[in-house]
Amino acid sequence: MRGSGGGKVVIGGGIGLLLLVGYVLLSGGDPSVILGSIANGGGSLSTDGGTWTPSPEEAQLADFVSVVLADTEDTWTTIFQQSGMTYVQPKLVLFSGGIDSACGYAQSATGPFYCPEDQKVYIDLAFYRELKDQYGAPGDFAQAYVIAHEVGHHVQNLLGIAAKVRRLQERDPSRANDLSVRLELQADCLAGVWGHSTEQRNILEAGDVESGLAAAAAVGDDRLQRQSGRRVSPEAWTHGSSEQRVAWFKRGLAAGRIDACDTFASGR
Repeated sequence: MRGSGGGKVVIGGGIGLLLLVGYVLLSGGDPSVILGSIANGGGSLSTDGGTWTPSPEEAQLADFVSVVLADTEDTWTTIFQQSGMTYVQPKLVLFSGGIDSACGYAQSATGPFYCPEDQKVYIDLAFYRELKDQYGAPGDFAQAYVIAHEVGHHVQNLLGIAAKVRRLQERDPSRANDLSVRLELQADCLAGVWGHSTEQRNILEAGDVESGLAAAAAVGDDRLQRQSGRRVSPEAWTHGSSEQRVAWFKRGLAAGRIDACDTFASGR
């Protein structure tokens, strides 16, 4: 949940790669070509030195990420259509080490992020090891939450919310951090909206929701500050506390609607 364009989203628990690949097969897709056609032909594999050949573990993760992204596209296409709008699908870029984006250069330390300038979701697969080993949030649904959070930023971009927030931040820099937190918490809630869709389709397994909640809690600003040996400083937060992130993810998960995610009208 760090990053220039947004936070990290995690899907944990026991959805399982096989179940997701099975979803692709049932949808008429061929999981063997996912790496070659990431994000509807718009994806790529990049590294500091150019192209990057993923390890078998990374290739499996890339398959997983691609399938989850495709599932979020189905969900948001339906939701937008119900409101008379058209959902423009984001592109996916998997990278290692560092990457140039339309939002500037980013290193692995940035974590997964969304760039509104090129409408791409950038994922460094090494972050998933971090999520499990450093933040204690393993599981497929934890990984998927990260993707769904970044897609939440894409939804905000399409709806004009992100641009409005940037204008407000420029107009009143004293509110920049507060507005950033509200934007990130809304992306958590929108990730929950997608999670609600997976529940309705009986894709989730026992432990999945708990895994997603653990991931949201793991990347709360207060927890990250404590982990780094710093005092908890709410004025320096950019994404919100563990409690806030979990609460908004749960709200989206329960409601399954965009209008349930108005973090700007709430006291957080």
